[in-house]
Amino acid sequence: MASITIRNLDDRIKEQLRVAAAHSGHSMEEEARLILARALSNVDRAGGLGSRIHNRFRAGGGVELDLPSRQEKATAVDFTE
Repeated sequence: MASITIRNLDDRIKEQLRVAAAHSGHSMEEEARLILARALSNVDRAGGLGSRIHNRFRAGGGVELDLPSRQEKATAVDFTE
């Protein structure tokens, strides 16, 4: 297993970690591992932006949009004016 060192940790954060660890009966190191695991497990499940948007609104059933066909080719915007 890997190990890390966290430098410049605010004293207030360290104290909160110590209290949380004592409250749950863990060492500070174990408490930090649990916090990191919980925080990063949410990131893994969330997916990308498109997936998160889809998951948020899929319960609504979705919509079918009739998109008009393009009559003209798209042109670049002219910012010179």
